[in-house]
Amino acid sequence: MAGARRQTEPPDGRGEGDDALLAIRAAEGDEDAFAALVQGHAPALIRLATRLLGTRSEAEDAVQEAFISAWRRLPEFHGRASFGTWTYRIVTNRCLNILRARKPEASLEAAGEVPAPEHAVSPARITEARGAVRDLRDALEQLSAEQRACWVLRELDGRSYEFIADAVGISQEAVRGRVFRARRCLTQALGAWR
Repeated sequence: MAGARRQTEPPDGRGEGDDALLAIRAAEGDEDAFAALVQGHAPALIRLATRLLGTRSEAEDAVQEAFISAWRRLPEFHGRASFGTWTYRIVTNRCLNILRARKPEASLEAAGEVPAPEHAVSPARITEARGAVRDLRDALEQLSAEQRACWVLRELDGRSYEFIADAVGISQEAVRGRVFRARRCLTQALGAWR
């Protein structure tokens, strides 16, 4: 996953300065400013929540609850972190709470199917790809909620260790350790596919 894009600003191209101004206006009660923040950050947050929780509907619910919480807590937002990082933290914590409350049989449907190259579409390749995706889902389910969150933020969302530490609320060293352990577990679990 070395080719993952490292994100430093909102995916819609707005800068952190724009978000800071919108957050200030929203904290003063400007609903349109808050709506602009939601519109700008919701797609990335739903992708994150879907990767963590496994279903789009559950992810949308978690993100909606996170934005309701953010709206209520806007007066507490003092800009020590960017609005994006702050909302990532709220969504990540919401997803971690959901994952911790889940039974171990939860699935990760979000991993999706691995598309075969057009020239190699055959029943055998399709079956093989489905098996690999199933094994990846099973391996991800074996990770702790915190390991899964750190791994998803790093490997699938392309976030920096600093960003993840702030979003999850742990030290960068703890993030590195969780990502390392998650990679090791996934490598062992998927050894047959190497």
